[in-house]
Amino acid sequence: MDSGKKPATMGGGGFDGERAAEMVAELRETFRSGRTRSLEWRAAQLKALVRMIEEKESDIMGALYADLAKPQLESYLHEISLVKSACSFALKQLKRWMKPEKVPASITTFPSTAEIVSEPLGVVLIISAWNYPVLLSLDPVIGAIAAGNAVVLKPSDLAPATSSLFARILPDYIDNSCIRVVEGSIPEATALLEQKWDKIFYTGNGNVGRIVMTAAAKHLTPVVLELGGKSPVVVDSNIDVKVAARRIAVGKWGCNNGQACIAPDYIITTKSFAPILVDSLKRTLEKFYGEDASESKDLSRIVNADHFKRLTSLLDDEKVSGKIVHGGQQDEKHLYIAPTLLLDVPHDSLIMKEEIFGPLLPIITVDKVEDSFDVINSKSKPLAAYLFTKDKKLEEKFVKIVSAGGMLINDTVLHLANPYLPFGGVGESGFGSYHGKFSFEAFSHKKAVLSRGFGGETSARYPPYTPQKQKLLRQLLNGSIIALFLALIGWPRGG
Repeated sequence: MDSGKKPATMGGGGFDGERAAEMVAELRETFRSGRTRSLEWRAAQLKALVRMIEEKESDIMGALYADLAKPQLESYLHEISLVKSACSFALKQLKRWMKPEKVPASITTFPSTAEIVSEPLGVVLIISAWNYPVLLSLDPVIGAIAAGNAVVLKPSDLAPATSSLFARILPDYIDNSCIRVVEGSIPEATALLEQKWDKIFYTGNGNVGRIVMTAAAKHLTPVVLELGGKSPVVVDSNIDVKVAARRIAVGKWGCNNGQACIAPDYIITTKSFAPILVDSLKRTLEKFYGEDASESKDLSRIVNADHFKRLTSLLDDEKVSGKIVHGGQQDEKHLYIAPTLLLDVPHDSLIMKEEIFGPLLPIITVDKVEDSFDVINSKSKPLAAYLFTKDKKLEEKFVKIVSAGGMLINDTVLHLANPYLPFGGVGESGFGSYHGKFSFEAFSHKKAVLSRGFGGETSARYPPYTPQKQKLLRQLLNGSIIALFLALIGWPRGG
């Protein structure tokens, strides 16, 4: 489906602001031609992505293993299958999403019809993250394509194998005149952010998120920021602790070894229940990964040496000395840190101040489980919040009092897989949302359209504004049927 223009992949040596501007200009010209607007074009691109995922599954798994030592099943469950599902869902719903939404017209515009038309924003930039480099690249791209936009994807340079794979295989499947891939690191990202976009979608950390917002502000470009935060898990004592431990463990270490924005970041439970929970988590981890987790093939590794040192520095903090109750082993050569539990960690320790994004799971204790709400609300709003309980009143209170991007009761991370739920942050965990129709809406403008004929004229609308006209207009604005009737028959006469 190549248009014969410049290749779909760019970046590397010589990709500067001039080349970025040239690329954006080409994409904007193509967008203005209307090429991306039809249902047929959008559907063709989505079908091509499904075909690419199916035909290149082994290559994708290989790239994920090279970048993160990600187990094959985890690669399939958390990346490949979710991308396929997102494409299939969009294809099934696309015609309905594109259809104008009829809405009521008000009495003040009678007779008229009103509708909301979803139109593509234009040329959009998607900057992806390294921890789920396939899902977090292609899921937003699916939304941008479904909405009818031209797209530039900037994969993360911290997942070089996956980035290189996209650069190599995407041009064989997608329309290169409308969709481009730019590889590279800070210079390439900087060159891209200098350009005027119709929307920027960024997934990553808050520090870079601020840079993205600053660059976007220059052109008044709207942004979606998918960030992170310290996602808490509140654990009540009236639960099936074996089930809860499995679900917490798989949400933490079974999701990229804790390197996930919605992975449990810390646990809050009562002092009396903490030993029971710790014991259950220990047994669960040994069952999942064996007595020596370094030998497990089901556990991802830390992405690089810098992140390894950042994580070990959290353990080196003197305030957490003696708090490790399980794990803690390290192997810098193999970028391995064992699944680690820490109990009664001080609130002012580094591990409780920073987002962990790794295999460390601190547990803090409170006198009663309701006290956990104040602990959570004293921090920045998290991307996700989890509660394990059988108490419906506690659940209702949790949902009402705790602010988070999303919530899950009696499990972790699975809310991400429901395409009917929006996925996104609040406050410092980000803003804007996507998944399912919310992805389509993230890259669409909701255009208001009001349509009237040439009938229904009333002189009261036009100057001069006599006392009778003012009285009628006031009544009309207040929804008076009598006033509407008088207006339709042309009262007051004259003027």
